[in-house]
Amino acid sequence: MTELIDLTHLFDDDMPVYPGDPCAKLYEIASISKDGYTDHKIETGMHVGTHMDAPLHFIEGGMFISEVPLKSFTGIGHLVDAREKSSVTCELLEMHDISKGDIVLVMTGCYKKFRDPDYYETYPELSEDFANRLVELGVSAVAMDTPSPDRDPFPVHRILMSSDVLIIENVDNLEALIGKGRFRVHAYPMKLHAEAAPVRIIAEIFCCQTQGAF
Repeated sequence: MTELIDLTHLFDDDMPVYPGDPCAKLYEIASISKDGYTDHKIETGMHVGTHMDAPLHFIEGGMFISEVPLKSFTGIGHLVDAREKSSVTCELLEMHDISKGDIVLVMTGCYKKFRDPDYYETYPELSEDFANRLVELGVSAVAMDTPSPDRDPFPVHRILMSSDVLIIENVDNLEALIGKGRFRVHAYPMKLHAEAAPVRIIAEIFCCQTQGAF
């Protein structure tokens, strides 16, 4: 049977947010014991937890997340091992046979610190040459287990989004893909008229294959 691996952080009532962003809230507004049914309410910015950025996030006139073609949300995945790296450079792509429409996952190991105070301070950035190479390869999206591919003034965001490459931030559990062989990524965001949206990202492991390196 197909193996599915969830790469999404749980959204709960104690969500960390990017420094300076408003707090996110998830709380119960009705309960079975009191009201006969359960209901919850969510208050959040778009860039909380595991989420996807559309081009409008940094590009004037760029696509809203609701305008992105469905085909961009799924593709053959490539796991790039950037653990112990201070910067994610294009040399890390050399061992991967990446085709147009594929999705690159950058594994730094930072997801383990998602709820720690220094999560937003110590993550490695994607280099501009890495971003430019992804654009040249024509990938649909790049996902990472960090809060951002870069820092202010956010040049990597602009490189990727000017070519409609989607960015998925705060991915969880990437080390679960080590040794799994080939896989397909499914990352479907909420259909919102906004520059970003929460996303559930799943890796579908191909069956009947030889286990190998990533």
